[in-house]
Amino acid sequence: MEEIYRPIGVSIAGNVVLSLIKVIVGLMYSSIALISDGVHSLSDVITSVIGYAGIKISSKPPDRSHPFGHSRFEPLVAFLIGEALLIVAYEIGRDAVYRILHGGTIQVNSIMLGVTVLSILSKEAMFRYSVYVGKKLNSQILIADAYHHRSDALSSVAVLVGLVAQRFGFGYGDSLAGLVVALFLVRVSFDIILRNLGYLTGQAPPFEVCERIKKTALNVPNVLGVHDLRAHYVGNKLHVELHVEVPPELTLKEAHDISEEVKKRIEEIPEVEVAFVHVDIKGVTE
Repeated sequence: MEEIYRPIGVSIAGNVVLSLIKVIVGLMYSSIALISDGVHSLSDVITSVIGYAGIKISSKPPDRSHPFGHSRFEPLVAFLIGEALLIVAYEIGRDAVYRILHGGTIQVNSIMLGVTVLSILSKEAMFRYSVYVGKKLNSQILIADAYHHRSDALSSVAVLVGLVAQRFGFGYGDSLAGLVVALFLVRVSFDIILRNLGYLTGQAPPFEVCERIKKTALNVPNVLGVHDLRAHYVGNKLHVELHVEVPPELTLKEAHDISEEVKKRIEEIPEVEVAFVHVDIKGVTE
């Protein structure tokens, strides 16, 4: 299995096991918190399957219907995962408010607490693994999916706090913790949504990335200047277009070789997928 697919596979398998454990234990001891947390884990299976499909589609080569490739599908799926996180935040917040208004008590035991701790540790491990591979491979889907793991871990923390508070007689502990988790999820989901919205709409890269591209071109021998630099995201990779100025005494072949070297060096920048280089003769106006 390729490295990019491993975190998705771990996510699907781990969430299926965790969701079954939490739902079964929740049903055994009438714990709404554990049952809802198990359903939350099960929802992560759905987003992981969507993420897997997004990676498969975005890695397809260019074809007649998508001549520049399918890379925009990856931020599209990541955008949808961000939307799913926002829905989860709403559901957690809604349930927390409901519990504050209507109350309700359960008998908490060590099995329920143990399952919750297992969920927290497992989800945090999945989060760290997915983030590591996602950043390593610059995969927005893996990074978005990782934050879904973090959201599940935090919801389990809220459950743990609530169960412990319930055990010591404070009935609103789980509800207050749930509201904190909901607010955190709103922030994370908006971060994912806005970042990938930029990828989908062809947003320009940050200033420092443009400066790095320009500096890379100027480091090529006989490049005297760079102008009309334009770059935009196609998916999570950049398409770059720029003009380079070369000395007038160069032959056509020499000028062409310089443009190819500039193209090669710019495309070695991790954020760049393809570069289009135009050659201008220094001192000659078009």
